Amino acid sequence: MDLGISGKTALVLGASRGLGAAIASSLAAEGAKVYAAARNADKIENLENVVPLTVDLSDKASVGALIEKLRAAGGVDILVNNSGGPKAGPALGQSADHWVSAFEMMATSIFTITDAMLEGMIERKWGRIITIGSSGVEQPIANLALSNGVRAAVAGWSKTLASEVGQHGVTVNMILPGRIDTDRVRELDGIKAKNTGADIEAVQNASKKDIPIGRYGKPEEFAAVSTFLASTKASYVTGSSIRVDGGMIKGI
Repeated sequence: MDLGISGKTALVLGASRGLGAAIASSLAAEGAKVYAAARNADKIENLENVVPLTVDLSDKASVGALIEKLRAAGGVDILVNNSGGPKAGPALGQSADHWVSAFEMMATSIFTITDAMLEGMIERKWGRIITIGSSGVEQPIANLALSNGVRAAVAGWSKTLASEVGQHGVTVNMILPGRIDTDRVRELDGIKAKNTGADIEAVQNASKKDIPIGRYGKPEEFAAVSTFLASTKASYVTGSSIRVDGGMIKGI
């Protein structure tokens, strides 16, 4: 299937590893020119059609510099908002500083970048905004209060934005990953193993029992959904939150 994005330009945030790296690779394979941005740009895989860029989403100056660089290059057609998750922890006792820091990195930064990139998309009457969320948006994950709270706010923003820019040929969607085999998920499994005294294999096996497909997802499986949403074929999909979780979330 020709996805119609050969020659399009994309920006993928958090592209040095995990979901971001898989999405950048998938878009590049379809012929898109991909600006792959991360704090550690030197860790971004050297691929054809991929241009590494440095950005720290917790630093306003760094975000501003990225925006100016992309504006000077003519903007992008596809934006994949992907931010790292905050530290694990309960809701009770979280400081105001922790909440503000998490919101700045995971929400304010992507709101700012999206607004800037939308200028060109609206002018060209074509664009794709894809934001990576979490299954915690629909079913809060224990001990991930900061992530659950901030990503829920991002979901509200994404849905609202979709209704505002659809008339300009721009779609806005979220993808909600479940247990995808990434460094982040392995890190969280390690924390749970340490807190419970179980070994990490036991923690992973317990998680797999809650997934109807019976395994963790692969980053490339997740990336395939993102790449479809970025395509011309997905022009009538907007304002959606799409789960890629192997059936883990039980809600309808």
